[in-house]
Amino acid sequence: MPHPVPASSSTPLSPTERSTPRREKERAQTDRRALYDVLDASLVCHLAVVVDGVPLALPTVFGVDLAGPDPGGTIYLHGSVASRSLLQAPDQEVSVTMTVLDGIVLARSGFMHSMNYRSAVVVGRPRVVGEERERSHALDVLVDHVTPGRSAALRRPTRKELAATTVLALPLEEASVKRRTGDPQDEDFDVEAGGVWAGVVPLRIRAADPVTSADVVDLPVPEHVLRRAAELA
Repeated sequence: MPHPVPASSSTPLSPTERSTPRREKERAQTDRRALYDVLDASLVCHLAVVVDGVPLALPTVFGVDLAGPDPGGTIYLHGSVASRSLLQAPDQEVSVTMTVLDGIVLARSGFMHSMNYRSAVVVGRPRVVGEERERSHALDVLVDHVTPGRSAALRRPTRKELAATTVLALPLEEASVKRRTGDPQDEDFDVEAGGVWAGVVPLRIRAADPVTSADVVDLPVPEHVLRRAAELA
C-alpha cells in the first residue's frame, strides 16, 4: 500500500555529493517519488554498518514514516538491545539499501546480460529512538510496512518486550535511486548476426493464499491479511 506523498516530496533526490550516483547516471532518478516507490515495494533492507572494525551488510525489516521527525522523513529499524550492529550504528555513518528485481535481462552475449531493477540507498547517521510515544509508533510502522493494518489487530508490546528492543531512526533526506527497464542493450553486430534469442524474464514477489496457524481456533483470516495477500497475488 503506497505511503501518502508528503508536501516535502519536492526535495530532490541525491542532495549531497556522497549520495549522488557516479556510474550509469542515466539510470539515476531525480524525483523523490521514485524513492517512495522502492520503499513501498521492498519488504527487506540491508543495513551497512562497521561492527567491531568489520563492515557488514545485514538484512532486516524496516518501516517508513514519510512525515517522520527527521529531515526528509524517517526510516525505522529495530532489533535486540544486544545487537552489536544497532549498538554501534549511532556512532557512525551508515547506509540502508533496498533492491527490487523486476526482470532478468537476457542478452545475446554474456557481457550484456543484466537485471531490470529499482534500487535505493539511504545514507546518514542514525539515532536511537528513546521517547516512548515515538518508539511505540515506530514499532507499529514496522509491522504495518509488511502488512498494512496489522498493528491495530495486535496486543500492545509488554514492558519486557520493549526493554529488549532497540529502535533506530535514519533520515530519508540523503538518498539515491537507480532504475533499469527495458530490453537488453546488445551490440549492433550481435543483433545483426541473429541466431541468439534475447529478451526479459519478468520477476515479482507473489503471495499464495494465507495459511492459518494450527493453534488458531475458530477465527477467520482477517480482512487486512486477505487484502495484503491479494495485493501480492
